[in-house]
Amino acid sequence: MPDRRTLLTSGLVGAGALGLGLSSDSGGAVMPPQPVPLAKQTNVSVETVHSQARNREVDLVTMYPSGVPRAGLPVCLLLHGRFGDARRSSGGVPAWLSSSVKAGKVPPFAILAVDGGGNSYWHQRSGDDPMWMLLDEVPRWLGERGLGGRDGQPFAVAGISMGGFGALLYTRRRNELDSPVNATAVVSPALITSWPEMARRRAFLDEAEWSAIDPMRHIAALEDVPLGVWCGTRDRFISGTRKFVRKAKPEVASVKTPGGHNSRYYRFALPEVVDFIGGYAPDTADHG
Repeated sequence: MPDRRTLLTSGLVGAGALGLGLSSDSGGAVMPPQPVPLAKQTNVSVETVHSQARNREVDLVTMYPSGVPRAGLPVCLLLHGRFGDARRSSGGVPAWLSSSVKAGKVPPFAILAVDGGGNSYWHQRSGDDPMWMLLDEVPRWLGERGLGGRDGQPFAVAGISMGGFGALLYTRRRNELDSPVNATAVVSPALITSWPEMARRRAFLDEAEWSAIDPMRHIAALEDVPLGVWCGTRDRFISGTRKFVRKAKPEVASVKTPGGHNSRYYRFALPEVVDFIGGYAPDTADHG
């Protein structure tokens, strides 16, 4: 994959730089097929485990590329949006993953979605800490299932809406632990630019708590992790996303394609996210 400096100096920053190119959510584009229910897909595992960090049972949805050995596969986290969950965030992803691997676009890897709470923004709240779950429990769960290599650590993270906020926060925390991810991708990230707007969501105790973890205020903490950003022009978070793109200068920045904050746009973006993340997947020979 080209590095960030190469793309910036060549003026190729954007979805087209890596052959991704979201075309449109309307005229001329071919809509990906509707997702097949998870229960009918043999390359999907759905489990319920107890999370000490969250003080409750959570669903783990593990998606594999079809037709390849699963042992030792590297894993990318997929963080769901506000009022979502692991099951609902996974529609279509197993098929797109299998298709890209079969076509030789990306090496085999798995994608794990896990319940993070309906309005958590993936940070600690009273008696519920989804970020602790991601950092401490998920590697153990993956290791117990023979995934993620010797340490069970996910190699990448992706997120949708609130999950995009969480993915950027997770990237920062992994850097702080001297265990950076290989890549981060966000779709329609909930990058809100004012406290009054965020306060209406009742996700933070006060402005100081929000400011301490707001990805927009801590872009430098992302360091050199390769970033991919997708957001439709009619998305309610497009203003914040464009501001983030100007400051973070991601490898891929698709912010000029028509689309709203909805599943129709996500079905265009997520196949490209799979290809972007797959470009940074470790060789499976090093895992297992």
